[in-house]
Amino acid sequence: MGIATHLYNEDGRAWDAFVASHQDSTNYHQYGWRKVVEKSFGHRTMYLAATNRYNEICGVLPYVKMKSRLFGNFLVSLPFFNYGGMLISEDSASAMLLDASRKMLSGSGVNHIELRHLKMCADVEATKQHKVTMILDLKKNEEEQWNALNAKVRNQVRKAEKSGLQAVIGRMDLLDGFYEVFCRNMRDLGTPVYGRSFFQNVLEEFADTTRILVVTLNGRTIAGALLTWYRDTLEVPWASSNRDFRPLCPNNLLYWEAIRFAIGMGARAFDFGRSTPGEGTYEFKKQWGARPVQLYWQYLLREGGALPEINPKNPRYKLAIQAWQRLPLMLTNLLGPHIVRCIP
Repeated sequence: MGIATHLYNEDGRAWDAFVASHQDSTNYHQYGWRKVVEKSFGHRTMYLAATNRYNEICGVLPYVKMKSRLFGNFLVSLPFFNYGGMLISEDSASAMLLDASRKMLSGSGVNHIELRHLKMCADVEATKQHKVTMILDLKKNEEEQWNALNAKVRNQVRKAEKSGLQAVIGRMDLLDGFYEVFCRNMRDLGTPVYGRSFFQNVLEEFADTTRILVVTLNGRTIAGALLTWYRDTLEVPWASSNRDFRPLCPNNLLYWEAIRFAIGMGARAFDFGRSTPGEGTYEFKKQWGARPVQLYWQYLLREGGALPEINPKNPRYKLAIQAWQRLPLMLTNLLGPHIVRCIP
């Protein structure tokens, strides 16, 4: 008997053991994120596992099913996060997982399947390479890291400190301040906001590997980030600052303190998160010394199907974004979580 695939609905121990043993696994391959997504958004999750003749897991492919009148129906591995996709330890598991995925494409009523890979899979028919993640290789200690920064960044951090800004690291105690800034920033960007419960669920499920970092001025939170780490890499997937205080450089202090925290806990890499090359966030991350690492968003399509364009650059969404930016903050906070749950 060779490789077999099935929908995995067990307690997660075998899944996580395989993920932990694999050198290419990412934070979001961990089974706990399934619980976070289901609890936060109510989506159906479909986690595929491949097993060998010894009934050992030799491949995993986690999916979340997205269903929306506005954006359509599709499977993503994984939405809301930078990484996901297929993870295999035996080459033949790839073909079996993709075959099972194509059967899901034809039989589950979805228009396409999206795989968010760090390495390209040659057996997937369509690929986008429009995004990179920005990785900073960390020095051995804080002093070396500080000296490696360019003068402009160091001056901006000093300006924040001289302006009376302070950084604090915590957990649930800082969630409200972080979330208030996050909501304001997302509205200003024209993007629906996640519900507070999403971040609470992340902090609860990954209590040992997540923290909230905030920057305050006279006790008021003006910038914040959620930090999460896996193995030797600390990542900042969600960060925001109040643009009214931009001249005080709170973002610079926020990221410097996050880098200090990463070095202090022994991390070897700092993941700034995904960006589009050439855009403002890309240039901000690059000035810290971060290098771009290509992301491969790959697609299984129905015959004759086109690549999806669910992104803010799509002209179809331009007017909606502009209208959202003009709405009262209270209204966007109320409506945002119901909309964003369908945006991968």
